Amino acid sequence: MLVDARTVAQDGSIEADVCIIGAGAAGITLAREFIGQPFSVCLLESGGLNYEAQTQALYQGKTSGLPYTPLDACRLRYFGGSTNHWGGLCRPLDELDFEARPWIPHSGWPFGKAELDPFYRRAQSICQLGPYAYEAEAWQSKERPPLPLVGDRMVSRVFQNSPPTRFGQAYREEIRRALNIRTLLHANVVNIETNATASAVTRLRVASLDGKRFWVRARQFILATGGIENARLLLLSNQVQRTGLGNQHDLVGRYFADHVYLFSRNVVALSNPRLTTGLYETHTVRKTPVVAYLTPTPSALRRERLANYSLWLYPQFWSKYSEGIGSFRAILKDLRHGRLTEDFGQHVANVMTDLDGVAGAIYRRLFGPLQLKLEYCAELEPNPDNRVSLSHERDNLGQQRVQLHFRMSERDRLNMQRGVRLLGLEVGRAGLGRMKLDEDADNPLWLQAMRFGDHNMGTTRMHQDPRRGVVDADCRVHGISNLYIAGSSVFPTYGYANPTFTIVALAVRLADHVKRVMA
Repeated sequence: MLVDARTVAQDGSIEADVCIIGAGAAGITLAREFIGQPFSVCLLESGGLNYEAQTQALYQGKTSGLPYTPLDACRLRYFGGSTNHWGGLCRPLDELDFEARPWIPHSGWPFGKAELDPFYRRAQSICQLGPYAYEAEAWQSKERPPLPLVGDRMVSRVFQNSPPTRFGQAYREEIRRALNIRTLLHANVVNIETNATASAVTRLRVASLDGKRFWVRARQFILATGGIENARLLLLSNQVQRTGLGNQHDLVGRYFADHVYLFSRNVVALSNPRLTTGLYETHTVRKTPVVAYLTPTPSALRRERLANYSLWLYPQFWSKYSEGIGSFRAILKDLRHGRLTEDFGQHVANVMTDLDGVAGAIYRRLFGPLQLKLEYCAELEPNPDNRVSLSHERDNLGQQRVQLHFRMSERDRLNMQRGVRLLGLEVGRAGLGRMKLDEDADNPLWLQAMRFGDHNMGTTRMHQDPRRGVVDADCRVHGISNLYIAGSSVFPTYGYANPTFTIVALAVRLADHVKRVMA
């Protein structure tokens, strides 16, 4: 059942066996896993079923360090969470991402990839994906082969594309019909209350923007509000533990991370015009959209002592641009789709007035070297100084807003430069062509085309030692018997893969654990 929390009695109390805070990818996955279980579930969502500016404004905050995405723009606060603007790229983290890598401080998960594989497989259908296969061999064809690199330093792999699954739309009716689940919309948790020793959560203080306040009591609580808000709510809940819940070792909010994307000024010129990059362009194989990319092998990462990364290839068929070339490309696109747009006549006229330019572009496309631009997706090293903390400003619920400090280290920058050069060496080694490097690769302007994935990770990291992590391997907050955290905030290290698929797999795993606890 879906209920508007603004209809709940003032200072009333709602009882449930399990309470989930947040209805994004993690929260909705958890709720679905609990459908039909012999216990009651309360799912709390800050927003409604659609975007509301007043609710979204609760995400506003300050940033320092890198020019990061505004905090009220990098995530969404309504039913379905940030899956409402998710791009849909999916693949599991690499096996190496789970390992404690000696050359990367603070790296390592409490378990290996084999532990998550069964849950990744279950996440495939939840994210509406194809078979659990992510090696390029499973998706290549004669028409779309991988680049013929040699040696053991670079390899082609693939992402699968979710439609993308809008969790709030795809699973709304299923959750609404579930007899054991009550979903409260416009329900903002403003405080997590505990017993006198902060060893167990007793109830939640919940508020609506219209001034309504009430309580939610449960036996088990799961915090699933995202990589920034999970930390914020723990820090705000400081009535008993003065530094915030789970923060006895000053770890809550630390190790914030995101994926950094760089459109490199490096260009790879492939000398053989017959080489195809079709595998590296989004296409559909057996009804599954996939796209390939290049990444170093685990052995290369170990030898080079690099953080993990991926390289995306974008063919530049038209080395020069004119209005005629642009119109010629538009005509080709129309013909491929079997349609003629209203601008078709104007496009033909543009081509006719620029025949020399168009003919030159076609010649370069057929007989000249194929030029590839690179996009680099970087895994940053865990950094305790990148952190979410509380500012002195307050939102419309009276809660302290977030202050985010985020930067890249010199090691991160050098990792990126060395990673791109590694591809250049491999292209030359295989006799495919040459890479043109920046004139001054050490110049900070190399980073001028940087953007972020808006993948908020790491602020309540997982570690078996409470002095090194906020949650244990079961995602339970250290020292609190009935509080769990779901989502990418528990990632100790980050890889290069978009986090949603791993978020869903971890949520399925956590749901199985909670079922055992409730049995």
